[in-house]
Formats: sequence, structure tokens, C-alpha cells
Amino acid sequence: MCRNIKVLVNFEPMATDDEIRASALQFVRKLSGTTKPSKANEAAFNLAVDEVTEAANKLVHSMTTTAPPKNREVEALKARERSLKRFA
Repeated sequence: MCRNIKVLVNFEPMATDDEIRASALQFVRKLSGTTKPSKANEAAFNLAVDEVTEAANKLVHSMTTTAPPKNREVEALKARERSLKRFA
């Protein structure tokens, strides 16, 4: 999986539309192999981002879990600590 795509389910507060769209954009970039499409492919690229965003939004808002919601700040701190260990 692309490292830039973050888990968006079971957080308090819930994932925002911007976070879901950013995740969709990273996914489409990974699939297409480009961060910025050519003019010829721009419409297809943008349509794919829109469709993936819609599907991801449905998924994120329909999933349920019995686990307590995660705290964004705590998870971000854990990620920074993992990064320090990894790149130290």
C-alpha cells in the first residue's frame, strides 16, 4: 500500500471530506504512476479521483467496529516515534 494513504476508519473525530479526497488522490496517483497527469489524461484522472473519493466516502462512513475510537494526536505521535526509530 502507498505509505501516504492513511487509515481513516475509527477515529474521533471522523475523517473529513478533505482527508478522504486526499487519500483518493494518492490512490489514483499510485495507480496511474503520475502525480500530475498530462492535458490529454487530465479529465480521466480527475474523474477517477472523484469516483474513488465517492467510494471511499461510502466505505469510511458505513464501516462499524466495537473497538474504541482512536485519538488522532496519539496516533500521530506514535507514527513520529516509529519514523524516528526507522530513520535514526
